[in-house]
Amino acid sequence: MKAVIVVCALLMLGGCATGGGGLGMGASCSKLSNDQELALSLADNMAKEGKLHASLANLQSLPERSAQVQLRKARIYRQLGRNEAEPLYKGLLGSCLAAEGEHGLGQLAAGRGDNALATTHLERAAQMAPTNDKIRNDLGVVYLNQRRINEARFEFLTALELKQDDSLAAENLVTLLIYQDQWKQASELVTRAGLTSEQVSNAQSRAQALKAQAKAASNQVAVVK
Repeated sequence: MKAVIVVCALLMLGGCATGGGGLGMGASCSKLSNDQELALSLADNMAKEGKLHASLANLQSLPERSAQVQLRKARIYRQLGRNEAEPLYKGLLGSCLAAEGEHGLGQLAAGRGDNALATTHLERAAQMAPTNDKIRNDLGVVYLNQRRINEARFEFLTALELKQDDSLAAENLVTLLIYQDQWKQASELVTRAGLTSEQVSNAQSRAQALKAQAKAASNQVAVVK
């Protein structure tokens, strides 16, 4: 009888480790070999050059459960609009790259227009990795989408101070300033950050879109009343 209980207990433990959505999908933080690190670096370079499919092909020769490999695959799949990104990001939760997993899930939610869920994931990511400028910037974007202006400004400024040459955070802050009709401050930031005319045009377009959304929401409230 005791033997049966021991066997059942072992099977239960095995089920926890390998069941779908459990630790079986989790990422491993084991160190890669020198050759594997080289292949990972090559895949990174290809991704930076926009060769996403080639980068993915190189990653497929590396250990599947490696957290570093999973993260890069997830990022590529997200950029390609593929469904494989979400389970890979979820697989990072609870690992050494949990913050990156939350970040990616937040980006996916924001891409679907689910700002509430995106906020939840990105706030968790920011708590885990408070000095990650990309996370702080993306959290600011989601706050701005919800017109939580003061919180968005705080995140953009944090991202800029963490990485002073972050043109994306600067562009997002310019968007916020234009939205608030603070044109002088926006102009000064454009000059200081060295933003291109295209970036300024993008900021203006986004600010106008936010104003239109705010007006529509205000009109809807007026109608309901």
